[in-house]
Amino acid sequence: METERLRLTPIGPHLADELFRLHQDRGIARWYGNWTRADAEARAAEIGRSWQRDGVGKWLAYHRESGELLGRGGLSYQDVDGARRLEIGWAVREVQWGNGYATEIGLAGLACARELRATEVAAFTEVHNVRSRAVMERLGFTYRHDFPHRGEPFALYAISVES
Repeated sequence: METERLRLTPIGPHLADELFRLHQDRGIARWYGNWTRADAEARAAEIGRSWQRDGVGKWLAYHRESGELLGRGGLSYQDVDGARRLEIGWAVREVQWGNGYATEIGLAGLACARELRATEVAAFTEVHNVRSRAVMERLGFTYRHDFPHRGEPFALYAISVES
């Protein structure tokens, strides 16, 4: 899939090294922890299975012209706040924060959700992640409430995507 500035490539086991490299970024590791190569291999395999099983998953995001690895994002099904929901997320290398890439990844994910005829998409982040929350609001998501996730307070947002 391509957007105005991005080439979005579905993650699978063949991209484990790229996923590992991405998660070595200080800004991404701040939110997702320090990944080992084994962590990246397991996550890439899991995302590959998600693409096969659910028809959705996460992409690696590359700059269309330069080929630079910028981040990742996309859709997945997650147990969120006690329900299985179609969830959207993104992570962008710290050096690229503020350039609109998270919003562009989010718009691509919402377009896919519409193609799937989804009625709603959820997004969530740590309550203190103001940058991610701003992206959610820029995309039209509405704050619902805080909820506990992995022992931390997270903010849940949702958007209706019916055509």
